[in-house]
Amino acid sequence: MTLTEGRVAQLRQDFPILQTEVHGHPLVYLDSGATAQRPAPVLDAERDFLEQHNSAVHRGAHTLAGLSTLDFEDARETVARFVGADSDEISWASNATDALNTVAIALAKANAAGSASGRMRIGPGDEILVTEAEHHANLVPWQELAALTGATLRWVEVDDAGLWGIDDMREKLTDRTRVVAFAHVSNVTGMIAPVEEVVKAARSVGALVVLDACQAVPHRAVDFHDLGVDAAAFSGHKMLGPNGIGVLYLAREFGRELPPARTGGSMITTVTMERSEYLDPPQRFEAGTQPVPQAVGLAAAVRYLESIGMDAVEAHERQLAERLVSGLESIDGTRVVGPGAGVDRSGLASFIVDGVHAHDVGQLLDVQGIAVRVGHHCAQPLHRRFGVAATTRASAYVHTTEAEIDRLLEAVASVRGYFGVDA
Repeated sequence: MTLTEGRVAQLRQDFPILQTEVHGHPLVYLDSGATAQRPAPVLDAERDFLEQHNSAVHRGAHTLAGLSTLDFEDARETVARFVGADSDEISWASNATDALNTVAIALAKANAAGSASGRMRIGPGDEILVTEAEHHANLVPWQELAALTGATLRWVEVDDAGLWGIDDMREKLTDRTRVVAFAHVSNVTGMIAPVEEVVKAARSVGALVVLDACQAVPHRAVDFHDLGVDAAAFSGHKMLGPNGIGVLYLAREFGRELPPARTGGSMITTVTMERSEYLDPPQRFEAGTQPVPQAVGLAAAVRYLESIGMDAVEAHERQLAERLVSGLESIDGTRVVGPGAGVDRSGLASFIVDGVHAHDVGQLLDVQGIAVRVGHHCAQPLHRRFGVAATTRASAYVHTTEAEIDRLLEAVASVRGYFGVDA
């Protein structure tokens, strides 16, 4: 069941920033794929924690230390439940990029020490498999891991629309594949990957599976246990939560095998001048002072999304995506990358206006109060495949209305005429 017009109007009242104007126009915020706005309950939760419970967690015997620790661990349990995980499988990171790097660095350390065995072992002749559509955060760490271990980085190529399928993935998998890393939902094309099928194929060759879930967790129901991935990452700021916090999911068995990527306080059991012993996950991957207010704010964002219902969130965005894509496809000289109208996708669409640079498109939209993302969206190889340096991306969320999509379409339809490039 999708969100009614009245329900969306009600939700919009929770977002103070949506009441503002830009260049004399009501703000149309279509850049949630980059950073989502925060509703009042999230802003209140973070502020209330700072005003009432702020203290170092897992340290001290005073009342505030105890209260802050309870809040911190309650946030972990809340987030874990939201993504179908156990609380000891959820570690905090500074963002999703940090979380993905943690996995790559830990694997590099395990193999540098010569202690890696089984599916953790990566060395010369082995392969790491990604796709050509990956965000740099899920590409560059694997480039580094390949360089450090002597493994070969391979990738699944995309078609002219930027899409790939399970058959493409199977063709690239070999008995030397050790890691398969890919995005659940593309941040450029909006393509939804066949996660369960990829996991099954990767398991058949004994490979680890790492999922970039940044564009999935905020917009659809996700259950990491059901998906069967070994690791996953997502960010707070893309799901109505604070900046400065990401989430690393490590399936229990995998997490217990991994060495810590970073070391220091809070993640140890015993330290002598000669050696140290480390805590079990999740604390093993949480060296130093943690983002406690941000964790509390992220838990509030989860509760806010749960109050709406993730099925309703997904249905709402699917409806908006269909309106967005079909509308863009009807505009002369405008090309949508990714799935076309009538094909399931997330609530975002990247497009090209022939003869006009994406930055110029974005500026023209901005003066009309419409906020979109322009650039390569941290996916240069994918844009190189399209033969362009940049695209314009519009991304919807729970507060987006059909009227806002129509405002965008009307503005895009005027772009080529404004710049004098009409055919």
